Amino acid sequence: MPLNLKNFINTQTFNSKMNDFQDLEHIEGVSISAVCANLYTKRRDDLVMFYFRDGANYASVYTQSKIISENIKWNLNIKSKKIRSLIINTRNANAFTGSDGYKGLKEIAKEISIQLSEKQKKDEDYPKKISDNEILFGCTGTIGEKYPTEKIKKSIPELVKKIKYVQNKPIWMKAALGIMTTDLKPKLAMEECKIGNAEVKIYGIAKGSGMIFPNMATTLGYIFTDADLSNDILSKLLKKNIDTTFNAITCDGDTSTNDMVSFFSTAKVKNPIINNINDKKIINFDKALHSVLLNLSKRIVADGEGASKFITVNVVKSKNDKEAKKIAFSIANSNLVKTAIAGEDPNWGRIIMAIGKSNVDINLKELSVQFGKIKIIEKGELVKNYKESDVAIYMKSQSIDISINLNMGLKNFTAYTMDLTKKYIEINADYRS
Repeated sequence: MPLNLKNFINTQTFNSKMNDFQDLEHIEGVSISAVCANLYTKRRDDLVMFYFRDGANYASVYTQSKIISENIKWNLNIKSKKIRSLIINTRNANAFTGSDGYKGLKEIAKEISIQLSEKQKKDEDYPKKISDNEILFGCTGTIGEKYPTEKIKKSIPELVKKIKYVQNKPIWMKAALGIMTTDLKPKLAMEECKIGNAEVKIYGIAKGSGMIFPNMATTLGYIFTDADLSNDILSKLLKKNIDTTFNAITCDGDTSTNDMVSFFSTAKVKNPIINNINDKKIINFDKALHSVLLNLSKRIVADGEGASKFITVNVVKSKNDKEAKKIAFSIANSNLVKTAIAGEDPNWGRIIMAIGKSNVDINLKELSVQFGKIKIIEKGELVKNYKESDVAIYMKSQSIDISINLNMGLKNFTAYTMDLTKKYIEINADYRS
């Protein structure tokens, strides 16, 4: 399955180079395929399949929006303990499509189960019949448009035919490109670590550029490991690490109907059995998983629609996590803050405004604010040697760090966001054209 360089051009990623990304290679038990189902007017890969020939344990977190897509409804109804396939389409969110959208997934799942069951007969010594209850869906794109059931169904035979059992970097790149919508760059990350003495891999891909704000999850993210971990352990690890990674980012303050992050374990590495996430043998795995999730999350923010600057908002010494998070996101979601940063304006008053509107009680006499290493507010007052020209120079940086010290407790929270530029308006004004 060669890498189609047209995908780079058609998805505006022609400036990306392969060496900008980590070397994701083969991970035992995961197979990948990507094809063009003609969901866009221009030819590009828009349908991606992950196939677990021996099944995979799994866990997912989903959007907490009160309006959810039909594929999220489907996934929530899955009762199987193992997943055989994950299929992701772009261009169409399958949200607000009602019974027709759900029926479409049912038809596609049936076709996938037939095709993969035949592949099992062809390739396996002890073939298994694959059920449509062992298939997860990811959908992304425009809300409210008729779901392209027939186009996707017709593409399933080709998708199954092109499955590659041995992976390499171009194949992972092809999959990451295939799930993109308004993204400019594919998002991939990896870590290797040990559980006990067993070496394991954690690979991940994600998509997201707009409609990004956390509410359990924030975009589409898919994580894979060859470690042997139960559904329960996967779920606890994912929920533990999601709050400071995928739930710590915002591009525009909007939560999608389709958000999901899923974590799959092929159990191909026979590591020590883990029954508790506090087991010392899984400490390094826990850290590696957080690293992969944070890496993907930051890539989403850096590739935010129209973004020219990556912004980190650190709130430290808060009374509790909840209040630290409220202040961090009050700043990160403020259009006035984001436009000032886009214009490289050292208007620290907008930070003060955002802290104030968070509705968190603070001791103003203890408040400190700094941009990068430049201290602006100390104990609630403008520092005596403050020079706006120094901050103006700092604002020209591509990465902007804003630090808020409340000096009221021991809890911290870091949010990640991007600036708001004219390009964001252009992208979203022309999104469906």
